Amino acid sequence: MFSFIWFLIIGGILGWLAGLILGKDIPGGIIGNIIAGIIGAWIGGKLLGAWGPKISDFYIFPALIGAIILIAIISFILKAMRK
Repeated sequence: MFSFIWFLIIGGILGWLAGLILGKDIPGGIIGNIIAGIIGAWIGGKLLGAWGPKISDFYIFPALIGAIILIAIISFILKAMRK
């Protein structure tokens, strides 16, 4: 149970950091950060593999890069939909 909570916390932090790096707000607030961090970790793991420090099943650098990619794509789609 504690590992699942830790998983959500690390996912939220990664999503939040990715949003800060890009200067974009993630839709959904805290839940959006968690989702972006978890999906970003999956994307980063598939694209970049497993390297760097690992915390709670997240390899930090690929997960952060994956979250940045995800947020950039979501921001681009939302911006295109507003026009």
